[in-house]
Amino acid sequence: MSKFLLIGLGNIGAEYAHTRHNIGFDVLDAFVIKHGGFFKLDRLAEVAEVKWKGKTFICIKPTTFMNLSGKAFKYWMDKEKIELDNTLTIVDDLALPISKLRLRASGSDAGHNGLKDIQLTLGTDAYPKLRFGIGSNFQKGQQIDFVLGKWAPDEKKTINLKIEKCVEVIESFAAIGLSRTMTIANALDIKPE
Repeated sequence: MSKFLLIGLGNIGAEYAHTRHNIGFDVLDAFVIKHGGFFKLDRLAEVAEVKWKGKTFICIKPTTFMNLSGKAFKYWMDKEKIELDNTLTIVDDLALPISKLRLRASGSDAGHNGLKDIQLTLGTDAYPKLRFGIGSNFQKGQQIDFVLGKWAPDEKKTINLKIEKCVEVIESFAAIGLSRTMTIANALDIKPE
């Protein structure tokens, strides 16, 4: 039976819930709910285990705060004996428009503190990432407020649609592999009808 580790990046605490920076948590919540699982507090993370089509998914939302995400990633990858290729990190990305997702087998941290720590901890940037475009609709010097801010009312429909798409991308990644899923996911332009 193949096993996967899904890592949603975000910050713990009610003040960060459903902010742009916490989209990794929101995507994992949707995935786990769809597959009838639930999160419980465990070592360094909130953890849920779900099964789907003969595959097991260990889903973690690190409780270490964003810039120490690598610690939880490595702990659960080692504990569950999961290959690095069978991990998927879900993360917000300022460089992508709000209608886009980007799935990659490797790639730099692009200034994202969560990815920076994972890369440092693992000693490589060659691990699969699903980047969730959050756009860059902010004034100079307002980046932190934007990233830690909530979605604008007119963005919510697109975001909910994208979260659903991310769940499908995760399933596809597990079912048909990274490269075929990349072709599908990276071509998506997600806009509500």
